[in-house]
Amino acid sequence: MHNDAGRIRELDAVRGFALCGILVVNIWQLTDMSAVCAPGEMAPLRHLLSVLFEGRFFPIFSFLFGLSFALFLDSAAQRTARPRLILIRRLVALGVLGLIHHQFQPGEALLPYALVGVLILLPAASLPRSAVLVAGLAGTIGVAVTLGGGFGLVPGLFLLGLAAARYGVAETLDERGWQLALVFALALPAAVFTGLWEYRTPYLDLLVSTAPPVAGLLGALAYLTGLLLILRTEAGLVLSEVLEPMGRMALTNYLGATVLILLAEPRLGLSGSEKYGVLLGLAAAIIAFQAITSWIWLRIFRYGPLEWLWRCVTWWQLVPARRVPEPIRYG
Repeated sequence: MHNDAGRIRELDAVRGFALCGILVVNIWQLTDMSAVCAPGEMAPLRHLLSVLFEGRFFPIFSFLFGLSFALFLDSAAQRTARPRLILIRRLVALGVLGLIHHQFQPGEALLPYALVGVLILLPAASLPRSAVLVAGLAGTIGVAVTLGGGFGLVPGLFLLGLAAARYGVAETLDERGWQLALVFALALPAAVFTGLWEYRTPYLDLLVSTAPPVAGLLGALAYLTGLLLILRTEAGLVLSEVLEPMGRMALTNYLGATVLILLAEPRLGLSGSEKYGVLLGLAAAIIAFQAITSWIWLRIFRYGPLEWLWRCVTWWQLVPARRVPEPIRYG
């Protein structure tokens, strides 16, 4: 299922979905909310939100970055004789945005994404797809069970996304319903089991336990395949209409959310608090705002504002932004 400019609608919807989940975690990280209600005891709602959100959506977003990287490289190869140079410029521009964003949100993702893209994804794009898949699996699983989660998972997840593109998964999603259902059927109980393992792990032990990264990856897999199955239903079509515009403007919405959080925090008093109910309200408000503004913006323009700027720098030329009205046909 594709939309204009050859975009794959399911991937845009999944990207928008991942942004929503990342937002919840970013709010408590950016505002430095308290995680504990007593020494060694995690705040109950924060504990639950950690198991539902933390480490679940970041892997989806990272996987999609690797996949989109491969799709863009293939597309660029059809337009220019030097697609890698175009891609390097694209990654450098992303790194500059990430460096600026880092001043307001330490621990943001764009700068690491750009660095890993240049150092690992670009060289790996020349490897056989089987080698990329093996390296991706080894990197993701190996890091999860030995070093923990976080940004250490990014190289492996990028490679898995690259491998998925090379195996044609993105273009053949419509034909993979039974495969998605099978993976979901296996991932869901595994995600629930490891999620309970993480939930029952004492707070002080979480820092050295493999429970969070393993549970996070399995939760991400269950969320990803579950959403792709839902998008095949009538209800999923409605959900997709909400998520797709957000996903198409992922860069604008990711950076824009930081601005909205920083503006709201002094009024809500989240810093150092345990107001996780307020956090959820703020997240819902930001998601609703971004869903509406993304939908309206893309009715007028082909790209989000930062996506347009990124594209202009990538191709080093002004790219038409406004949509051209389709001619009225009579008869």
